[in-house]
Amino acid sequence: MKELTNRQEELLFFIKTYITSHNYPPTIREIAEHFAISVKGAYDHVAALKKKGYIKSDKRSRTMELIKNKGDLENNDCIEVPILGAVAAGIPIMAEENRDGAIMVHHSWLKKHKKYFAVRVKGDSMIGAGIIDGDKVLVEQCETAENGEIVIAMVNDAMTLKRFFQEKTRVRLQPENEKYRPIYSQETYILGRVAHVIRSY
Repeated sequence: MKELTNRQEELLFFIKTYITSHNYPPTIREIAEHFAISVKGAYDHVAALKKKGYIKSDKRSRTMELIKNKGDLENNDCIEVPILGAVAAGIPIMAEENRDGAIMVHHSWLKKHKKYFAVRVKGDSMIGAGIIDGDKVLVEQCETAENGEIVIAMVNDAMTLKRFFQEKTRVRLQPENEKYRPIYSQETYILGRVAHVIRSY
């Protein structure tokens, strides 16, 4: 069996998790929308997965099937990432008290030697960045960020998802929705930077 490219691995993982969540496979158009690529691009990736023996389908919509026990579909290629709820002051970030479930993430989404967690998105303050209510964000755990990066930060014992900017004497956490005002703080604790957005249709 031929090896997959990183994008093909991501596509195969998306198809697998979509089928698990919905009990039917995604359409080519849904794959294209998820990865922000053209329908033809999605079709070509699916065709490559079929040629390499990872899926099968016919010309009808929603007929994709996974071919079991093939390389990328093994459970040990997926890593459990904890979902954090409200993070309490004084409790380590990854402590059990902060966990609110977990998600399985394919290893190709994660950098080696980095720690990750996930957060459920509530509200519409980041819609301008393509992050909407109900999404999950996969977060690379870190304590610093570059200007313009989207981060999970603690401000006044509350966790928030915003774009980070370091100003002279304070931090500005900028929403991506004109309905909301920036948050300014001199005591901001960065929990991590957003690496991926996960959405169920």
